[in-house]
Formats: sequence, C-alpha cells, structure tokens
Amino acid sequence: MSQFESVQQQLRGHKYHWLVTGAAGFIGSNLLEQLLLLGQRVTGLDNFATGFADNLELVRERVGAQAWANFRFIEGDIRLAADCARACQGVDYVLHEAALGSVSRSIEDPIATHETNVTGFLHMLVAARDAKVKRFVYAASSSTYGDHPALPKVEPQIGHPLSPYAVTKYADELYAEVFARCYGVESIGLRYFNVFGPRQDPKGAYAAVIPQWVAALINDDTVHINGDGESSRDFCYIDNVVQANLLAALSGNAEAVNQVYNVALNERTTLNELHQMMCRLLAERFPHVHEHRPQHRAFRAGDVRHSQADISKARTLLGYAPTHRLSEGLREAMDWYVRRLAPAHSR
Repeated sequence: MSQFESVQQQLRGHKYHWLVTGAAGFIGSNLLEQLLLLGQRVTGLDNFATGFADNLELVRERVGAQAWANFRFIEGDIRLAADCARACQGVDYVLHEAALGSVSRSIEDPIATHETNVTGFLHMLVAARDAKVKRFVYAASSSTYGDHPALPKVEPQIGHPLSPYAVTKYADELYAEVFARCYGVESIGLRYFNVFGPRQDPKGAYAAVIPQWVAALINDDTVHINGDGESSRDFCYIDNVVQANLLAALSGNAEAVNQVYNVALNERTTLNELHQMMCRLLAERFPHVHEHRPQHRAFRAGDVRHSQADISKARTLLGYAPTHRLSEGLREAMDWYVRRLAPAHSR
C-alpha cells in the first residue's frame, strides 16, 4: 500500500475538520472535492477574486448531497483578519491555497499581490495559531528559485527573485518558519511547478498556459508562445498536487514538518513540445488543429528560462509518488477542457 493509499484509508475512518482557503479556485476546489469524497468536514473560504461559484457547483454535483452537507462556505477575504479567525474556528487542518497568482500580474500591480500573498498569509498564520490547528499546509511556488541556474531545482538552493510574486511566495516561507520557531505552529510549504487540470480558468490575461492554449486550439485562434518556445517547465497534474497536500497534512514523520517541498514530476517539457502534444491530442476531434502553427513573441518579463524539480525530498519524507505524468494528465484533462470550451456543434 502506498503512503497516499494509507492516508486515504485513514481519512475514510476518521472525520477531521479542514479549512480550504481559495476553495472556489482551481486547486482549492479539487482539494475540496477529494476531502468531501473521503467523508471529511470542510470549511471553504473565498472572496471570488480569482475563484468561481461555478467551481463549487461542479464539486457539489460530483460529490452528491450527502457529502456536500459536510461543507460550509464563507465568502470572505484573507486580507481581513476577522474573516481568517472566523474560518479557522474549530479547524484541525488548514490547506491554504488563496493567493493572487501570476508573475505578470504582480509586475503590473505589486501592491495587490503583496496584500493578498503576504498580508493575507500572515493573517492566516495568526488565525491558525490562535485556533490551535494541528497543521498549516500552504501553497508555495517554484518562482522562489528565481535566477538560480541549477537543474533540477533542490529546495535549499534558491537564487534572486525575478518578480514581486516570487518575493511574496518566499516571504510566506520565511513567515511560516518564524511561526514554527516562535509559536510552535506546524507548517509545510509545497512549491508547486506549473499545475494544470480540470477547473483551471482558460480566460483572462493571466490564464495558465495549458487551458489558454486548449481554448485557442479548439476555436482556431492564435496560440502565442513567449520567446523561441525552447523554455521548459515541469508540468504537474492536479491529482499529484492533491496527493501532496493530504500527505503533508497527515504525515506522522516528525522530520517532515516545518519544511518546504517541490511538487512536480522531475521532468522538463519545452513549450514547443507542449504545443505539439496538445495538437496531437486534439487533432482527431478538431481537424483544423493539424495545420495549426503557433505565433512566437517576445520573452515575458519575470519568466525563468527553465524549470525542473527534484522531488526526492518529498518522496523520502512524505511518501509522495506522482500518479500522472504530463501525457496522462493531458489526456485526462482534455475531455474536461473540450466539454467546457468547445462550441456545442463540434464536441
């Protein structure tokens, strides 16, 4: 039995109270779904700045009325200390996903990014401390590695940050470390690498690359690739991220606590390769994709050239074992993207 199977078995036999911040967002709603399916009690907190009520409705449909009855939603803002305190009342475990993502957004509006990602994070830590939660698991970021050239990325080796967003995510790690030392708050940070999957927003200026490209391909629009397309990323399917969160929350390994971990695959895929993979998956249903050619444009400020995670620390201390490679995740997610994004006559 894998460590994750053991954790799932534990959860089926014991109901804890969880808080998922950003519960209406992409990652948060997937965490919510898994917890409810495992019979857990969940409080969700979201202000709908980047999340969607439709995501919560989709979770309700998937888990059914009986499981949904274990969910309480608070429309609130992590920038408000009172909202954080209310959400943490009676909670055993916090999964803190609420944030303002996007490197480019942080360059355009660093103050908004700081207020949510640092001030909001600090409010959540204080609330978790005061509520005496068992453990605080939070979304860290691969952007913390900045300009450090080594590949694959290992947790202790970071460089200079390349964006305000990266600064905020590193500040979160520092605050979590200090709260462990000063107040005994147990925490684990998960440095996500390019997460993708169902319920990821394909629209808007800050949409992640995979859903944005799927929408463009099936609608025969232009796919823009920043730079020459040889920049590479370690794309991680959402199921792997859900696994990492639950392992982090329930790990009984004392050495695993108050650490940060890479959450990815230890694989590197260029943007050109990603475009080709997506075209192959879509071409049977959308013949025009056979002829699609991307349009290259200037490199984007704040972007790193290459990204790849060493996941040995998460494997060793948490028992993390990814279940989906990039190709498997794309195949699984593609049906969802097509149902949501394709014109009705072409599905």
